[in-house]
Amino acid sequence: MAHFEELIAWQKARQLAASVYTVTRSAPWAKDFGLAGQIQRAAVSIMANIAEGNERGSSVDYHRFLCMAKGSCAEDRSHLCIAFDIGYLNEDSSHELMKEADEVSRLVGGLRAAIARRLSQETLVSPPQPSAPSPQP
Repeated sequence: MAHFEELIAWQKARQLAASVYTVTRSAPWAKDFGLAGQIQRAAVSIMANIAEGNERGSSVDYHRFLCMAKGSCAEDRSHLCIAFDIGYLNEDSSHELMKEADEVSRLVGGLRAAIARRLSQETLVSPPQPSAPSPQP
């Protein structure tokens, strides 16, 4: 299994987090600690969940953490929508950030699908479990 830093999904999630932090440090975000903090935490959560799942050493855990990362992608996209609606983002910035978030979501989804395939293969090739001994009369 590759180190998480080598994964394109993690690299793109890192870029998204940096973009989110760059945008949310300027006005009008600077005084809206609630929305700025939420969108920042969601962006960081994406890359953190990819990394943590990768390091767990279990395909089941990895899949679960990728599901959380994908959920955080959706959370970020949702925050971007409201930020645009209330005028924190202009159309160009909104489009660019949404494009980054969509790409990360697709990459995480692809990685999650690959891990799901691995899980189904592990299930197919796992040795049968010994049955419990029959009770003696």
